[in-house]
Amino acid sequence: MEYRRLGRTGLRVSELCLGTMQFGWTADEGSSHEVLTAAFDAGINFLDTADVYSRWAEGNPGGVAEQIIGRWLKQSASRRDQIVLATKVRGAMGEGPNDQGLSRRHVLMACEASLRRLGVEVIDLYQLHSVDPDTPIEETLDALHDLVRRGYVRYIGCSNFPAWKVMQALWAAEVHGWTSFVSLQPHYNLILRAEYERELEAVALEYGLGVLPYSPLAGGFLTGKYRPDTPIPADSRGAKSKRIQAYLESGKGRSVLEKVEEIAAKRGLTASQVSLAWLLARPSVTSPIIGPRNLSQLKDNLASVSARLEGEEVTTLDAASSWND
Repeated sequence: MEYRRLGRTGLRVSELCLGTMQFGWTADEGSSHEVLTAAFDAGINFLDTADVYSRWAEGNPGGVAEQIIGRWLKQSASRRDQIVLATKVRGAMGEGPNDQGLSRRHVLMACEASLRRLGVEVIDLYQLHSVDPDTPIEETLDALHDLVRRGYVRYIGCSNFPAWKVMQALWAAEVHGWTSFVSLQPHYNLILRAEYERELEAVALEYGLGVLPYSPLAGGFLTGKYRPDTPIPADSRGAKSKRIQAYLESGKGRSVLEKVEEIAAKRGLTASQVSLAWLLARPSVTSPIIGPRNLSQLKDNLASVSARLEGEEVTTLDAASSWND
């Protein structure tokens, strides 16, 4: 495992980030702890979660993934000192009108709640999960700056922000002397490139932002588990995801997967490893967020860090997945 600077900070994070959206959803606490321990032992020092994980699961009130991580951290005093812990705020954590969003009130209360669930005194990277059109960015940044000054948060970042909104936030922070974003989380993979590359990539490179792509395997499509000529299993994520179904129906999606699998076969790799290796080779990417729900998936993902692609292989994948046709 190698370590990369998070943007222009001096903080070093593993080249793979362990995402925890599956914790308390498709992975129970025992399985989640197994994945956390194996990832940590393999050199992953970067964990990403969110307060809403996994509120969409039946009977899950949200905050469960944070609680699972908190109980894992308590098993060993040394873990917290070595882990870079990231979480997010924005989503609904209750039914009240102020139980969501990026207002000063919700941001401060949500941070305190995340600290309690995680069982820690400080969050390393606190991220805005998505834009809140009802709250001025100045109000949100002022609240985040206060959290940093109080010692509750070390760095701040954003997720699912369009380029213009990132620029607005960077400008406001500079004008007011507030803490500024050091990272962003885009939805980015071999299938979905334009959303990030059209504008966000230039912003990340120009302003030195760390880039943490989520859904690097396109919801499982880039693992090869869904086949154009095979019905989608009724109990799979693909059966409920219109996005994955669209990938299957798209000629381009099938073409990208075909090239990925060709390279994988020649190199003795899996499709997942090739797809992650492509992201790791992108000049602006810091640490793709993997989301294994079991040890087998984690082991497969970990092997991507040694699967360095050749220039010709990268060119082939770039051409197959190009959005600039």
